Parts: sequence; structure tokens; C-alpha cells
Amino acid sequence: MRYLTFALAKGRLANKSMELFEKIGIPCEEMKDKTSRKLIFTNEELGVRFFLAKANDVPTYVEYGAADVGIVGKDTLLEEGRKLYEVLDLNMGRCRMCVCGPESARERLKHHELIRVATKYPAIAKDYFYNKKHQTVEIIKLNGSIELAPIVGLSEVIVDIVETGSTLRENGLTVLEEVCPLSARMVVNQVSMKMEHERITKIIQDLRALIQQEA
Repeated sequence: MRYLTFALAKGRLANKSMELFEKIGIPCEEMKDKTSRKLIFTNEELGVRFFLAKANDVPTYVEYGAADVGIVGKDTLLEEGRKLYEVLDLNMGRCRMCVCGPESARERLKHHELIRVATKYPAIAKDYFYNKKHQTVEIIKLNGSIELAPIVGLSEVIVDIVETGSTLRENGLTVLEEVCPLSARMVVNQVSMKMEHERITKIIQDLRALIQQEA
């Protein structure tokens, strides 16, 4: 039996994912050792392996078959645009991708004016403004605190993830438009889905049943 390999987005999402896997009978004791320097954690008995990766890299590992299954946020999937099967909404890490800015920018959005948009997610922003709103904008990619951009006059609005909105409010910004809802998703490599159909389908079904039970 070959290993079934899982790529998990580092951090809170990986911890929550492992809790789910444990509940459906796929534990991995090695991962609980916080002092471990290991990169790959294995459960020999079940023939499964887990590794942690930066969220942006998870879809790449899965598309190229280095991982059979990945767990990552919908924002990353939309931004990376990889060829894979999105098989399950894990109902974790719920938030929204939104267009935010000062209240004064609302009119400019309404009238489809040419504005500058700062974001960590240029592909999502471009798709939203060009394909859904048919509004021409200049997109500026940033990597740090996006909220800073409208405050210092780099852009009129930002496209960013909003969980509670408290950071926005503290900085005099507000949600102006919602782009899409987000949450953690399970994705599968297209070849793995055929080769390991039985094992992967069982995991999907078990997780789906667990999520419905906990909802």
C-alpha cells in the first residue's frame, strides 16, 4: 500500500485539520511532538503521511502530485488557480473577502471610477473588478498591512480578508462590498482521485458526516 500524503497549511488550520482527522480515526502521534524537527510525519499503520507547508504552496504540492490531498483556505485556492479537485468545505475558518475603504470611496465604486486597489490577492481582485463588476482599476500588490494603503493615500480601496472587521474600524475603514465567502477546503490531486479513489472517497465521506454532525 502506498502512502497517502496530506499537505496542510501551517498554523491554526493545520491544528484544526488534525483534530478532524483524529476524530475520523486518522491520528498522527508524531505531529503532537512540538519539539520535533521533522518535516514529514507518518502513521505507518494507516499508510498516511502529513507535512506542513505555507498556505500558498499547498495547492502547488497537490497539483503536481507531491501531496494527494491538501487542506487550505478558499482564498489561496482562488488566488493560486491550480488544477485540482475541490471536494469538501470543512466549515472552518469562516470569513469574507471584501472591498474595504473609507466611507468616501463608496460613491467611486458605485460610479465605476478608475481607482487604485491595494491587495495581497491580485488575482481575486482582478477577477472581481474586471469580470464581475466590469470596472477598470489599477491593482497594487502589497505583502504587509493592507489597511495602511488607503490611509496613506496609496490606494482608494483594498481587497482583503475580513473576519471581525475590528482592524478596519480602528483605522477608519469599512466593508464597502463583499467579494465572496471563504473557509477551509479539502482539495485532491486529479490523478490521486483516480488511483486512490476508494481511500480518498472514504475520508471525504467520513469528514462530511463529522462536519454535519458538528454543525
